[in-house]
Amino acid sequence: MDRPSFVLHDHRKPRPHFDLRLAEDGVLRSWAVPRGLPTEPGRNRLAVAVPDHAMDHLTYTDADKSIADIGWWQLEDRNDKRTVFVLHGRTGSHRYALIHTDGENWLLHRTKDQPQK
Repeated sequence: MDRPSFVLHDHRKPRPHFDLRLAEDGVLRSWAVPRGLPTEPGRNRLAVAVPDHAMDHLTYTDADKSIADIGWWQLEDRNDKRTVFVLHGRTGSHRYALIHTDGENWLLHRTKDQPQK
């Protein structure tokens, strides 16, 4: 079974932030997440949509960009305003929702319901 990949990049320039990238339709859909993924259920973070990236960014690193987490993701629900998904990474599986608020701005929410371990 071919599972869609994800990567969470840790950027140090121009200012520290993270990029969440989800493989879909041959590209990496991407969001800049200034404060990183929420670590507690029910918590939110700003996520700003940025242009799609080529699939070779999945494993790309350089002096200012490292991989904070990598693995595969599972779509659970989607509509025009919200995408619910589970990231299956090196540190376990966690459920999130990306909620479109306006323009490029999204809210990245760690759901209270989390996958069973």
